[in-house]
Amino acid sequence: MELTEQQIERYSRQIILSDVGGKGQMKLAKAKVLLIGAGGLGSPAGLYLAAAGVGTIGLVDGDVVDLSNLQRQILHSTATVGLPKVESGKKTLSAINPEITIKTHHQNVDSDNILSLISQYDMVLDGSDNFATRFLVNDACFFAKKTLISASMFRFEGQLTTIKPHAGYPCYRCLYPEPPPAGLVPNCQEAGVLGALAGTMGILQASEAIKEILGIGETLADRLLIYDALDMKFRKVRRPKDPACPLCGQNPKITNLSLDYTVTCTI
Repeated sequence: MELTEQQIERYSRQIILSDVGGKGQMKLAKAKVLLIGAGGLGSPAGLYLAAAGVGTIGLVDGDVVDLSNLQRQILHSTATVGLPKVESGKKTLSAINPEITIKTHHQNVDSDNILSLISQYDMVLDGSDNFATRFLVNDACFFAKKTLISASMFRFEGQLTTIKPHAGYPCYRCLYPEPPPAGLVPNCQEAGVLGALAGTMGILQASEAIKEILGIGETLADRLLIYDALDMKFRKVRRPKDPACPLCGQNPKITNLSLDYTVTCTI
């Protein structure tokens, strides 16, 4: 497989980067990335992955477009209110880059379907808005040995990390061993979120995914990036591997997806 003249023209500004080149562009074309959630984080991440030429992008989301989504979920428009988010998202991504494949999964992830879903892809980007889904996705990617790019946001602050314990790095449970009690942490509907913050964090997710696909740059697999939009500050903190982690530690207590993962909403 070689790049066509049209592809060379489309990706020319990217191909001339010494860390990308034609070989790197081919890696992107062969990559398969699953987005958990076609909302605030999945929107900008999906847009830039599609524009970059990632060959296969999967969208999984069981929700439909609501007017209140449009403040931050830029995959969608007023014209697609009421449509499944995955179908609205596919239209937008296909319009940006008709050469790539967009797979849609109009469903919520749960312990019964997630392993089957992620088995179709090389990498997973988590854009969910609740701890239950984040833990489910983390655990599933651990068992499937899939690299996970996880982002979250709350009001004016965002967090980002790369998770790949199969390469010797910590998992999400090394940072947060267990989900907080239900109702302790408000979701997006209760706490609110700055729309532009979703754009920042989703684009950072896409950037990290592209780096992982190409094998370039410094990984975030042992760091947590924290962004404060009000003070315009970025900082990175070390995220060490926990020997007592219930999932990836020396004596794991979690050996399958039999836990009760209660899923609420996605961003």
